[in-house]
Amino acid sequence: MKINWGFIKFFLITSLFVFIFSFSQQRNKARDVSGISIEFEDETRLFISQKTVNKLLIQNIDSVTSIDKDTLVLNKMESILLENPMIKNAEVYITIDGILSVNITQRKPVARVKNEPDFYLDEDGKTMPLSTEYSARVPIVSGILKNQYTEISELIKKIKKDDFLKELVIGLDIVNENEVVIRVRKNHFKVLFGTPVEIDNKFQNFKAFYKIIKRDSLLENYSLINLKYNNQVVATKRETNGA
Repeated sequence: MKINWGFIKFFLITSLFVFIFSFSQQRNKARDVSGISIEFEDETRLFISQKTVNKLLIQNIDSVTSIDKDTLVLNKMESILLENPMIKNAEVYITIDGILSVNITQRKPVARVKNEPDFYLDEDGKTMPLSTEYSARVPIVSGILKNQYTEISELIKKIKKDDFLKELVIGLDIVNENEVVIRVRKNHFKVLFGTPVEIDNKFQNFKAFYKIIKRDSLLENYSLINLKYNNQVVATKRETNGA
């Protein structure tokens, strides 16, 4: 009988690969975690510290270097991290050399809401507490209701995307339940924006009016700029003593 050496060679090579793969898998599983690496998407503005993330991961144990990797449930770790209101997204994985790696994306506050206590609104209209690690320089909002979080966040994001408005606007007050009053830097006047509709058109009208009164050195002459009426700018002059 003719021996099929090609088949035998293929079988032996395949068996060797299976053995090596299985051995490496078992060895990798048995290896303890050798360290932890925590990275933030934006490390210049940390609202949560690496120490806090470390504690969340290991349940207040100072080190994970002696934990067998089989005992680590990565999905559960990610879920624990996502329960923290400062964290928007988290990825947890183990590298080939046994490092527990954590990539954190923080929530980004767009406004600070005056309340008891104060809190931030993030870019998705969700709340997040103030941080002891970093204080965000964002517009201050008062009078807002819970069902207005999303639309006010969208309005503020529009402001942030415009260099002129971003520099000028320092806060928003919600009055009469659904009307927005914008406070501007140096308190020249207030802007009655009305409800957050026709946003681009209202800001375009406001910027055109502001440009005119600034050119004519009339910024101090007005106390209120009303944008609530359709495609109109109604300006109220400031009362002067003795007038």
